[in-house]
Order: sequence, then structure tokens, then C-alpha cells
Amino acid sequence: MSQTPLPASSRTVFFVSDGTGITAETFGHAVLTQFDLRFRQIRLPFIDSIDKAHQAVRKINDAFQADGYQPIVFSTFVKPDLSGVIQTAKAMHMDLIQTFVSPLEQELGVKSTHTIGRSHNVVDSEEYKNRIEAINFSLAHDDGQSHKNLAEADVILVGVSRSGKTPTSLYLAMQYGIKAANYPLIPDDFERGRLPSALPQFRNKIFGLSISPERLSEIRNERRAGSRYASIENCRYEVNEAESLMRREGIRWLSSTTKSIEEISTTILQEIKPQRAVY
Repeated sequence: MSQTPLPASSRTVFFVSDGTGITAETFGHAVLTQFDLRFRQIRLPFIDSIDKAHQAVRKINDAFQADGYQPIVFSTFVKPDLSGVIQTAKAMHMDLIQTFVSPLEQELGVKSTHTIGRSHNVVDSEEYKNRIEAINFSLAHDDGQSHKNLAEADVILVGVSRSGKTPTSLYLAMQYGIKAANYPLIPDDFERGRLPSALPQFRNKIFGLSISPERLSEIRNERRAGSRYASIENCRYEVNEAESLMRREGIRWLSSTTKSIEEISTTILQEIKPQRAVY
């Protein structure tokens, strides 16, 4: 007998893994965003023993009893015995390792390593060190606070204050090992009609972010409500001047108004094409 779906808020999703659960959660989110619904989401990481697997099953079954409908489980288990325990839970299961690794083993003619947390066990790797170095660089060069070592930057973001430069810089550093500096465009720059003096020599690395004045005013009012800085008139002025400046300087740019950090970062990588990116 088929069940009538409950409101999405009543459906529970579990991300279960013998590692951090990040892979299961990332994939699960990508799938769930295809549905215009909201879900109660729970991550159960480091389920690396039979006892922990049974504990996870009890939590999943408790959700089944509370909701009256099967939870959805996205899992990544490299050990079949742990996956087997999780499969006994009263839920809809999507085991990403079994779905993708087994067919690849057949195609490649090679057995996988079946190593728990292999994708995140990179503390001693060159890639991991590059990411940490990139994060430190981005923090040191946030909001134009340092001109030192700008030649090492892979990307230099410019735009008005609160247009999304800092979160984008940190995402590029953490996700791709990109050394990203960012500079605010301020009224002094508009009056001079040119970029901050430290930047023109690195023009090929510069990418601009803009934003709608209405959205910018909303964001700024959250920090400095009622200020001239946050007024819609000032936001319109700054956005218009910044976009005009970027056009004159031949700077590639996009509006962050309706784009996610992931979309913005992907566009920057396509446009700037840095060589340092770590995937």
C-alpha cells in the first residue's frame, strides 16, 4: 500500500558515513535541491564500528516511528559489513560507494582501496598544505588590508563593500587552494576614476563583483541600520560608479545578487584560469 507523502518538513534525511559524511551530504544536497521542498537533515559521521552502525540504525528507526514515513538515507561506507547493518534500517537507502565504486571496479579491472576517509585523509599531502596556505593568504589580504606579496595572488576580487568578496575568497581558498585577495571599491576610487594604486599591474588576475542596490542596502542595513552607508541612494551611487569603473578598466565582473558562492567561484575559475587550483 503506497503512502501519502507528508509535508517535506516531516521527512527526515540522514547522511551516514564511516568518515566525515561530507561526501554523502554534498551529494545528498545536490539531489535534494532538485525538489522544491524542505527536509529535516541529520548527519551521522564516523560510524566506523558495528556498534555505532546499530546505534545509527536505532536513530533512523526512531525517525521512522516519529514521522510515520521512511527517512531517506544517503550513505558512504567502504566496509560492506557496516553498510549491511545500515541497510537494515527502515528507510530509503542510497549507498553512494556501492552505486559508483563497484561499477568502476568492473570497468577498470582494479579493486578499490576500501580505505575509510581516503578522500579527506590528506593532512600530510601537498594539496592540503596548499589549501591551508591559500586560506592564510586570503585572510591576510581580505578587504585590502595588505598589499604585501600580491604577486602571489591567483585572483584579486574587487567590488563595493558587502558584495560577496570575502566569502568568495575564502571558498576559493578552502575548496580549490586558490590564493585570493580582495579589495573594496570606495568613493575615493570613484573620484579618482581608477583602481586602487596597488592593482593595475595585476590586471589579468582581477575579477569584479557587483550586486543590485536593493540587495546591497538590505545587507548593509543588517549591520548599520539607518546609516547613510546602507541607504538605497548611496548603494545606487556606489554600485553605478563601481560598474562604470570596471567597464572603463576592462575588468571582467558579474552580479552576485542571485548567484550562489559556488556559481560565482566557478565563473571566476573559468574566466581567470589560475594554475594553482587543487581539485
